[in-house]
Amino acid sequence: IEGNAARAYFQHFAGLIKFDEPGTSSRGSVEFNFDFNQRNRRPPRDPVNALLSLAYSVLAKDLTIVCHAVGFDPFLGFYHQPRYGRAALALDLMEPFRPLIADSAVLSAINNRMVTPHDFVRAGDSVALKPEGRKAFFRAYEQRMDMLVTHPLFGYRVNYRRVLEIQARLLARVLTGE
Repeated sequence: IEGNAARAYFQHFAGLIKFDEPGTSSRGSVEFNFDFNQRNRRPPRDPVNALLSLAYSVLAKDLTIVCHAVGFDPFLGFYHQPRYGRAALALDLMEPFRPLIADSAVLSAINNRMVTPHDFVRAGDSVALKPEGRKAFFRAYEQRMDMLVTHPLFGYRVNYRRVLEIQARLLARVLTGE
């Protein structure tokens, strides 16, 4: 079910990306563009997939830290298979936040031209960000994490970083019977 939902979601993801008109690039010829056909990883083969992979990795890292802060072992999850070195619980907690945080940061970085096609380099079949592109993406990601939202359960305004912690603490309450 999750795979089918992801496939349907990513079939329409390209519709969220603003495209430049041909010939509007101010920095010469461009090898890359932000055309997105499908999700691919290990290695990402286009700039959008490279950004998505980076965003998911950073979000998983943030949730691993949250798990430790709450007192969870991030490697013992519910849905993701346990594998050496993979924080299964962080990945479980990450699922509802992928579009809200990671995908949104990617779209903001592209659509606000924080990251441009010139910020990428090809290495074999894969595409990676150059250092300046990484810095720009991290700015977009941190802006998203600092954005204030109204918590749906408690009704007060809080940034996404705190929402991640609240979600982990709510899980802890369920597990302890509170």
